[in-house]
Amino acid sequence: MPNYQKQSHPLRIPTTDGKLIEEHFGLAASSHHQFSLAHMVAPPGWSEPFQQPEFDEITIMVSGRKRVEIEGEEITLQAGESLLVKRGARVRYSNPFGEAAEYWSVCMPAFSPEGVRREEA
Repeated sequence: MPNYQKQSHPLRIPTTDGKLIEEHFGLAASSHHQFSLAHMVAPPGWSEPFQQPEFDEITIMVSGRKRVEIEGEEITLQAGESLLVKRGARVRYSNPFGEAAEYWSVCMPAFSPEGVRREEA
């Protein structure tokens, strides 16, 4: 058994909001509990409710812009920038801009629908 795992076919997570989510490693794609790694593309006008996740999340922007509302502050991430949001922080992600936002997300421990703790919209 090798000491590595190559991912050639990420798992596409179905969404109802037009956002592309391709999980390379994590609970859904590879049963990894320690972390998850996903490639995402959020269309213009996309947003999600506030959440208080039970995991740290790193966002690495590839192209476009993404708005992050965290603990009452607004941050705009652009291509080449990254952001660490620590577990338990009240945060909301959106793309109110006129172009798609492409980015990678790393969650530690791995993302789970129960652990994201989204507020009711």
